[in-house]
Amino acid sequence: MARRSSLLKRAAIAVVSVIAIYVILNASVSRSLPSSSDLPRQLIREDDDEGRAPIQPKVRVYMYNLPKRFTYGLIDQHSIARGGIKKPVDDVTTLKYPGHQHMHEWYLFSDLNRPEVDRSGSPIVRVLDPDDADLFYVPVFSSLSLIVNAGRPVEPGSGYSDEKMQEGLMEWLEGQEWWRRNGGRDHVIPAGDPNALYRILDRVKNSVLLVADFGRLRHDQGSFVKDVVIPYSHRVNLFNGEIGVQDRNTLLFFMGNRYRKDGGKVRDLLFQVLEKEDDVTIKHGTQSRENRRAATKGMHTSKFCLNPAGDTPSACRLFDSIVSLCVPVIVSDSIELPFEDVIDYRKFSIFVEANAALQPGFLVQMLRKIKTKKILEYQREMQPVRRYFDYDNPNGAVKEIWRQVSQKLPLIKLMSNRDRRLVLRNLTEPNCSCLCTNQTGRITSI
Repeated sequence: MARRSSLLKRAAIAVVSVIAIYVILNASVSRSLPSSSDLPRQLIREDDDEGRAPIQPKVRVYMYNLPKRFTYGLIDQHSIARGGIKKPVDDVTTLKYPGHQHMHEWYLFSDLNRPEVDRSGSPIVRVLDPDDADLFYVPVFSSLSLIVNAGRPVEPGSGYSDEKMQEGLMEWLEGQEWWRRNGGRDHVIPAGDPNALYRILDRVKNSVLLVADFGRLRHDQGSFVKDVVIPYSHRVNLFNGEIGVQDRNTLLFFMGNRYRKDGGKVRDLLFQVLEKEDDVTIKHGTQSRENRRAATKGMHTSKFCLNPAGDTPSACRLFDSIVSLCVPVIVSDSIELPFEDVIDYRKFSIFVEANAALQPGFLVQMLRKIKTKKILEYQREMQPVRRYFDYDNPNGAVKEIWRQVSQKLPLIKLMSNRDRRLVLRNLTEPNCSCLCTNQTGRITSI
């Protein structure tokens, strides 16, 4: 019995000794390791109370103070061209930017001119010193310039010239040390109209271009990798009613220019196929205040809205459809869509191959088979994403475009550093950065 008691005492002493040694060693190691306050800031994961990932630092953007002839001066020229004023005004900043389908350039310019306190939640921050900038924004009103000079090129002495504007912009940019430093690779330029900056595209192709699609760009001028696809400005009023079909008596609606070039020739063929269908409204109409009112009413009272290609694969009516809660029926085989990293368009849109849509009876028969329950599902999916296509929404298109732009920064830094070390080579083929996609993927979806 005494021997057993002695063994228990020895075991107890051994356990206590091990614990004591562990405590001493742990305290010593803890004092020798750096605390979180000693670590570099980028090594610390600062999760918030809800366990979310740390907030990334904002991308710093410097906006050039362009000569007014590239910004407000174009508003002045538009007013003169439209007969609003007879001569240039003394203070062009008092002029109102005219409404059209490529108003992104105005909204982005206005956003960067607001105080930072009013830009809460933006993924970028404006800096006033170019030495502090990650990216440089060139706030040229390139789409408005085309509207002012709609019949390009102009005859000598006939007035404003968009081509001269482009050449003047290029001359000004090439005079900036920040442009010359990276060949414009860290610059962001709005070019929403498919014909915007057409004369100087080869000289700005290194930059991040804000485009509606790639219909007029060569593969070495534009790509998903370096550029950002942006939405058109919707031209109809936002639908403020409830989800439902009780007041949507028209099956399919379209109102727009019947005759377009290139891929847009499908419009005239669709007119021929659909114009005699009883529950389909398809009308020819150009941009005007009266036609916008008619289009608003038509989209707000229709279940489906037809979205064929225009002169290029995209058109503003897609975004008019979405803000109207009218289910888009997209007939444009080469269309590119904005913000697809966060939006799955298949959840609220119907994609139909052009050849199938042109078969007599195919489109309307397909749409008539879609049950009310499915239409309501499309509308429910559409409602929360409408903000992405609304430039007036504080959490809408402007903020999303800046988010997309900010995501280009790592690639820009990579390519800029790579360009500095590469030996200049004379290539017979363009050396592009591109993504390979599945060219035989599914086209229709129901």
